[in-house]
Amino acid sequence: QVLLVGSGGGSVQAGGSLRLSCAASGFTISYNCMAWFRQAPGKEREGVAYIDARSSRTYVAGSAVSQDSAKNMVYLQMNSLTPEDTAMYYCARHLGWCRPIMLPRDFDHWGQGTQVTVSS
Repeated sequence: QVLLVGSGGGSVQAGGSLRLSCAASGFTISYNCMAWFRQAPGKEREGVAYIDARSSRTYVAGSAVSQDSAKNMVYLQMNSLTPEDTAMYYCARHLGWCRPIMLPRDFDHWGQGTQVTVSS
């Protein structure tokens, strides 16, 4: 059973940092594209960063996303947060390699989401 569990969200002040984690089980991240999306209230879900777990090639906010294949984990490091970063953050899996532009419908499994709230 494929399962993605996101964690690490919370409430921080503007300028702060958070590191989100995504624990994957039921498959090996090394042969997939793993991604972080976010969705703010009243807005569409948008891609934040993607990573080809085998090559560690990243897309979008490339430097923020990383992976640990040995632990089957994906991470999103967020620094200098602003209130505009407030959203529910989701990790997701795409079967195959990442593409420079991807949509939510390209991903077949999603985590439950972890809330990030940034206050001014």
